[in-house]
Amino acid sequence: MTVKQDDIHDQCTDAVFERGKNYYKKGRIRDCARVGDTVTATVQGSRLYDLTLSLSAPDFDPHCSCPYDGPGTCKHVVAVLLSLADEIPSNEGAKIDAVLTDIDEDNLHSFLRDELPRDSGMLDRFLARFGTGPVKSHTEYQNDVDLLFEEHTDKYPVVVDAIDFSQFTDVAEHYRERGRYRQAAAVYRGLVAGLDDNIHLVDAAYDYYAEVFREGLDAYVDCVAAADLEPHERERYETLLAERAETGAGPHQEQFRRALSVFLSVAGDGTNS
Repeated sequence: MTVKQDDIHDQCTDAVFERGKNYYKKGRIRDCARVGDTVTATVQGSRLYDLTLSLSAPDFDPHCSCPYDGPGTCKHVVAVLLSLADEIPSNEGAKIDAVLTDIDEDNLHSFLRDELPRDSGMLDRFLARFGTGPVKSHTEYQNDVDLLFEEHTDKYPVVVDAIDFSQFTDVAEHYRERGRYRQAAAVYRGLVAGLDDNIHLVDAAYDYYAEVFREGLDAYVDCVAAADLEPHERERYETLLAERAETGAGPHQEQFRRALSVFLSVAGDGTNS
């Protein structure tokens, strides 16, 4: 498992490569850890930016919270990749596996009961993967999105970085993998509605937010279609699309109309069959 400078250069422009190299030389990387093929790091720019990348992906599949919107990847990712070219961190996953092998089951249960309530995101992911009981409503997920925007406008009146929404998409995907499509749709509905209500606060990384919104909206329609709902149930899910196609944020109205058209087409196919 190696990272070569030529591979890094292929992921960015010449100018970004030089800036990333400068960041690496100046020690801007605050921390860097690896679990399996996944690397997480924090890089000091105008503020602290969090990023993840995969050592097994051909293009490293990087995700950074910075507002970079240009071609290729950003200087923060380049800096981390250059550090990995020099030295790959030890695999923390091996340590985790060793502990899990030796740990007493009762102690593990006790630890989870104590720690999960302290991290709402982790609790949501845990319940999505293993739970069978009642789950959060789309309104609760929307409130969580609102809270993220509030946190990112605590010091500035606008959002100037790419907020990480993976806490929602990860939960939704866990539900989809288990065939719990109604629950997955609730997550995506909360994410889409929250983005639509707060998009006016965004002043950077426009393409990033547009992509998250579009993918969340498409996933919402896919989940509703997969849920095999009765006609009277579908109306509740259709409401979001129909109402926001008229009242949503300007950049999103056409997307809502497109999604509504797909939704009605799928619903019609289901009725005819």
